[in-house]
Amino acid sequence: MYKSLIRPFLFKLDPEKAHHLTFFMLKNFGWLAKVFLPKPIEDKRLEREVFGLKFKNPVGLAAGLDKNAVAFKEFSDLGFGFVEIGTLTPKPQPGNPPKRLFRLIEDSGTINRMGFNNEGVDAAIERLKKNKNVLIGGNIGKNKVTPNEEAVNDYLICFEKLFDYVDYFVVNVSSPNTPNLRELQDREPLTNLLGELQNRNSKKEKPKPILLKIAPDLTDEQLLDIIEIIKETKIAGVIATNTTLSREHLKSENKIESGGLSGKPLTKRSTEVIKFLSEKSGNAFPIIGVGGIHTAEDAIEKLEAGASLVQLYTGFIYEGPDLIREINQQILEKLESK
Repeated sequence: MYKSLIRPFLFKLDPEKAHHLTFFMLKNFGWLAKVFLPKPIEDKRLEREVFGLKFKNPVGLAAGLDKNAVAFKEFSDLGFGFVEIGTLTPKPQPGNPPKRLFRLIEDSGTINRMGFNNEGVDAAIERLKKNKNVLIGGNIGKNKVTPNEEAVNDYLICFEKLFDYVDYFVVNVSSPNTPNLRELQDREPLTNLLGELQNRNSKKEKPKPILLKIAPDLTDEQLLDIIEIIKETKIAGVIATNTTLSREHLKSENKIESGGLSGKPLTKRSTEVIKFLSEKSGNAFPIIGVGGIHTAEDAIEKLEAGASLVQLYTGFIYEGPDLIREINQQILEKLESK
């Protein structure tokens, strides 16, 4: 139904308008999903315990879609095992001027240069106060006007404010759409940032997992640095990967647009990063695999490469809610065949 009726209609609209319409429909007519869509798979064998948290299934919603924690319950009802909100910043910010979101239909991809547009951490908290049983990740960043030298303060503000309302944190220093943000991935500033967050975390009665979201464009040397930084700071794990600046082998006219590329063009590289981190670290920390998952096979490849969990974003936009069910079904079939 999604691919035959809903997607053709949405893809006739401007991508950002389609996004807002989808959220309106989810919030006001989400009950229709229970009528017209297959019931999400619920099976104890799908449960995963990762960095001390129990996930009802290993398929999550990646950050960026529900930035402001508007529809986390509705996404959970579609079958996601967990929902990551954000990226959130201390103060509200509009992000980059439109047009800033582009479909690459011939490539099954998307380019965005949103620029951490969000209503601010306080607005998200008001919605999260109503959460009852959805496992939530909080993806945090810095405001555009905050210089890198003061970035730690922005991350600490978000960490403190969100602490009671999310189950785990994700430090986003890998978005290509905030000027100079990726410089924070360099070894010294990243070690300092993660160290400060872990220091604050360790003072809590019950510390929460902190993960790092990394870019797919890092070199092998930089990835080895990431492994060492994780060992040094003792954060819980990694999300691999964010969007890419690469434009190799694209067919769509929109490939000339600046911003981060996601979708099928990222499938291979994100899996390579997962495999590299897993093998070179000796499976020392959990990895959440994200990037170019458009089929159940794509998800299985990431799990077999070393990911403990996976997340969807662009694949969900192109393939719809059935993709969640198909991934979980294939995981169960693989368990049964062993």
